[in-house]
Amino acid sequence: MASKRIAVVTGGNKGVGLEICRQLAKEVVVVLTARDEKRGTDAVVRLHSSGITDVIFHQLDVTDPASIASLANFIEARFGKLDILVNNAGISSTIVEEESFWSLNLTSEVIGVEAKQSKKVVTQTYEGAKKCLETNYYGAKHVTQALLKLLLKSTSPRIVNISSKLGQLHHVRDECARKILSDLDGLREELVDEVVSEYLKDAKDEKLLEKKGWSSNLSGYIVSKAALNAYTRILAKKFPYIFANVVSPGFVATDMTYFQGTFTAAEGARGPVSLALIPDGGPSGQYFWTTEMSTF
Repeated sequence: MASKRIAVVTGGNKGVGLEICRQLAKEVVVVLTARDEKRGTDAVVRLHSSGITDVIFHQLDVTDPASIASLANFIEARFGKLDILVNNAGISSTIVEEESFWSLNLTSEVIGVEAKQSKKVVTQTYEGAKKCLETNYYGAKHVTQALLKLLLKSTSPRIVNISSKLGQLHHVRDECARKILSDLDGLREELVDEVVSEYLKDAKDEKLLEKKGWSSNLSGYIVSKAALNAYTRILAKKFPYIFANVVSPGFVATDMTYFQGTFTAAEGARGPVSLALIPDGGPSGQYFWTTEMSTF
């Protein structure tokens, strides 16, 4: 086992994360992580019973510094390095009226974002937006930082950050935020953090959000993924030795979308897995829509 490449997948107990683990484990040893220990352990048992054996479990709450440190210590003690990190753990920032949501019959994760009918069934609170950013952006960032020294010990390190079409820059309605996040030459971590902090200040006041163009009730999720996209570009530029990319798995039918979607979880995992296993000399600092390179 130790001679194989090692991958960590966050949020690996269900949906796209579980399928990433399943597909990756055919090539590498996978450390499946999940916030809930029982659910994570059960997911590994299911994989083992299906013949996928190169998977082990370790608990990880991406919003808990002690939990992140525990994972990093485990990887260092067990393997001494890390080859692949897939930051998949994520949440939405919304409260959804499930029955009404089903009636929308969505065909895309972006259709209806600004529509009045979607706003009637999808609502966002300040606390929801804050938790979303803590998980989707800061969580991925803090896990990456904790595992960076182990990735740098790999002969071919890869970072794959799971994003969404909603994180593309044309969905960022705040002109100042969009200008900062689109400036590749000037991108710095502290500037991305400032965008997030400024958004959270605005999120306390719905009228202020709308004044800055945030008419969508998915704005917390949009900012979290746009910030993650920007952080990925920063990583790729700062560490050219690491191939770091961001990918949207597509509109996947999982519990996050109340099982509406045009892709299965297995289909959604294909893009992330291909980037995790991308050969040396491949693209870095890029955004992918499923398996195709796209634009930020």
